[in-house]
Amino acid sequence: MRSIAAIPYAGGHVGIMRLFEDDPISRPLTYPGRIPATSGVLFDDTYIPLRPVDNSPPDEWRAAGGTLKALLARGGFPPLEERHVVVAVGSNAAPSQLLRKFLDHEVRPVVPMTLADVRDVAPGVSAHVSRWGYVPAAPIETPGETSRLFALWLDEQQLAALDLTEPNYHRRPLRHPITLESGVRRPPAFAYMGRHGCLAGRDGRPRRLTPQRALIQDLLDGSAELRRLCGDTPDDFAGNVQDDVVREAVYRLLQNGHRARGQG
Repeated sequence: MRSIAAIPYAGGHVGIMRLFEDDPISRPLTYPGRIPATSGVLFDDTYIPLRPVDNSPPDEWRAAGGTLKALLARGGFPPLEERHVVVAVGSNAAPSQLLRKFLDHEVRPVVPMTLADVRDVAPGVSAHVSRWGYVPAAPIETPGETSRLFALWLDEQQLAALDLTEPNYHRRPLRHPITLESGVRRPPAFAYMGRHGCLAGRDGRPRRLTPQRALIQDLLDGSAELRRLCGDTPDDFAGNVQDDVVREAVYRLLQNGHRARGQG
């Protein structure tokens, strides 16, 4: 892999490598993973910050001492106009998770990741459990609200590989254009919409995504049956649901008593 040392870069990058210290597949209770504070480019095993240019498309944003367009062209990577835009609501916004997914499918992980305002959508909680032991995100409808999320710019191979990692989701276009942090509006992007519906909170409204330990503890505290199946702590839960039989029982429980109405 090329590291950041192989790329001209004018700014500091203290703390950037912390984004790759762990990933939710190997450490499920870290879900959704370490999310960058700024737009950037996942470039193999590093994250290169992007500096937006007001009212300019992202290929003119500054990266590695030049423009994003120049950075991609210098490596022979597809330009932005040949890429698909997918909004990330969960761990796909974590460089460590994307890196693992792409390497598992033998696809080069060079992906611009730009912050964007997305209308009427927010990260909720899917009504299923992953085989790695975490309860993943899924989009929920939030009419009148705007969420700041990452837009991933994927080439054809990357999009096909990411689709393969999302068997519990349908990739669908959103209803509204997105607005990049530079102020530029883009046509509606894709998002992965959950196949299993979303979880409700104790008030009956769709849950918002929260840190995994707190989320799982709240689920356990609210269900004696879930504690019987999985134990009393998030660590117990994450370990036990990796068993196929336990995970299926938990899935039935979530589907029968915990789904939010009107959310898939």
